[in-house]
Amino acid sequence: MSFFDKIFGGKNETPDQKSFWKKIESEEDLAKAIESSFDHKIAIFKHSTSCFISRTVLKNFEKEVENSDQPVEIYFLDLLAHRPVSNKIATDLEIRHESPQLIVIENGKPVNSASHQDISFSQII
Repeated sequence: MSFFDKIFGGKNETPDQKSFWKKIESEEDLAKAIESSFDHKIAIFKHSTSCFISRTVLKNFEKEVENSDQPVEIYFLDLLAHRPVSNKIATDLEIRHESPQLIVIENGKPVNSASHQDISFSQII
């Protein structure tokens, strides 16, 4: 890994997966996540593995989750690896694509969304 990759992240770098993340890697995974939103609120974190800002926001968000005692169901989407799924989210939920992005879903509909530094764990609860 080059010096710049260490600072800004390489294109193939994936974040350390925390135990609370549920991955979305297919349209089937997305459908299951949306279905789960009819039982309780869920959130989808869309992350760009090649973006320094996205990585910083992700790390800050993960710290918030780890420091919370609130039970939440949070999904992780590597949007570079799964761009068609990211596009489907934007189309089906009528939410403009941004990265990083947090989309909170309840009863199959988005109830909150944020991007960049506006992303906060408090938007889920």
